Amino acid sequence: MRELDDKKLVRGRSHSILMENRERVTITGVQDVDSFDEASVLLVTDLGYIVLHGMDLHINKLNLEEGQLIVEGEIIGIEYNDHEGFGSKGGGFFKKLFR
Repeated sequence: MRELDDKKLVRGRSHSILMENRERVTITGVQDVDSFDEASVLLVTDLGYIVLHGMDLHINKLNLEEGQLIVEGEIIGIEYNDHEGFGSKGGGFFKKLFR
């Protein structure tokens, strides 16, 4: 299981969330996408976990080198969570993909 402390914080990189009309959200400071489906996206950011809740969500852009994620769909809510163990039990999205 991934712990937030296992990730090094990237110093000098900012974290921001820009939401446009509850249809598109751009998030910076993204380290990894832990899981996603049409109803939620679980992210690891420089400042903790974020869960996007919505309907018909899809990832438009993911650039982990720049730490940027763009999600489109109907955004219902955004939730921060700093608790260890909040991420999915089996690791990140790409780890699950290649099992």
